[in-house]
Amino acid sequence: MQTDIDPRSLIGRKAYDRNGHKIGTVDEVYLDDATGVPEWAAVRTGLFSRDAFVPLEPSELAGDGLHVPYERALIKEAPDFGVGRHLSPEQELQLYRHYSISLPPAPHEVRDFGRLAGQDEA
Repeated sequence: MQTDIDPRSLIGRKAYDRNGHKIGTVDEVYLDDATGVPEWAAVRTGLFSRDAFVPLEPSELAGDGLHVPYERALIKEAPDFGVGRHLSPEQELQLYRHYSISLPPAPHEVRDFGRLAGQDEA
């Protein structure tokens, strides 16, 4: 998805599945803790329904709607974490698995921390 879009501009937009069927309306947008890039959207799936989390990558903003490249049934079966709270790393992991998305690369480990210059690695 375009990263130059103001996440607040997504709120209130209609969301559609891969076949163009309406899923619901974007209720909230969740940013990546490390980068601040919009990562997930909570989509209200009906008047008395719950919010379903959808990945913003590889979703596309086209016209006045958010187009999510997954079937509506899969989206509606996404884990329910409620809205208005921070997503934990465990919850994000569940969402990545649900959508069969490759996990983002882990931060590079600093293996030489505390090692004196000139020492050989063991």
